[in-house]
Amino acid sequence: MVLRKLWMLFVGLRVMALSPLYSQTDHFTSFDGTTIAYVDEGDGFPVVLLHGFINSKASWDKTVLKKELPKNGYRVIAPDLRGNGDSDTPQNDSAYADNAEVKDLKSLLDTLNIEKCFVVGYSRGSIVLAKWLTQEKRIEKAILGGMGADFTDPNWDRRLVFAAAFDGNITAETQGAVTYAKSIGADLRSLHLQQKYQPVTSMEELSELQQKVLVIAGDMDKDNGSPKQLKEAIPNGVLAIVPGNHNNAYKNEAFSAKIIAFLKE
Repeated sequence: MVLRKLWMLFVGLRVMALSPLYSQTDHFTSFDGTTIAYVDEGDGFPVVLLHGFINSKASWDKTVLKKELPKNGYRVIAPDLRGNGDSDTPQNDSAYADNAEVKDLKSLLDTLNIEKCFVVGYSRGSIVLAKWLTQEKRIEKAILGGMGADFTDPNWDRRLVFAAAFDGNITAETQGAVTYAKSIGADLRSLHLQQKYQPVTSMEELSELQQKVLVIAGDMDKDNGSPKQLKEAIPNGVLAIVPGNHNNAYKNEAFSAKIIAFLKE
């Protein structure tokens, strides 16, 4: 009986060690002292995954893409952008201004000694990635998921209304997002600042990108403007439309297949 219990304990620990559910979260200290959390799984060419708004690195765990990338020989790195998940949630404006999130991502590559990588962004992760692309030569290919061209407008009404909502000025459009954020214990002050200082990448900046970029969105995703317009702004842009809306397209097999095919080209 004792041996059987020990054997079952060993098996259980081994399953925990192998399962992505129990991936170890690591941390590094970014440029301003903020602690940023991330997971680093597998071997091979690195692919960085950037999550969306009111979300974290855990949002990738149940996606087909995160399961398929290691099977195709890629190393998967997924950070929690500052203010989210297991990363610090600074409360002052200066912690989010001047593209602080982009600086965190540069520090992530420095910390891991990564010289070349691919990056996949989704929703707000794509907005941060677009700005990062204008400053980063280590990114060989990028995927802007769940995004149209609206974020290129510094006065984008959707950004402004969500910044206001997480500062207490809630509308019918934003009530659901605020309620959800409260239900998961998200930091509302940080979410406000993430929207207030969200990176803006102009059409002119996009036109100067040298990297190969896949713009991919669900066929029912109209949340952030035209993906086609975004693709046309990027010299080496490619467009893919897959089934789904903004909240589920990134989880499905078609999304994963299009991205992996693009990375392998």
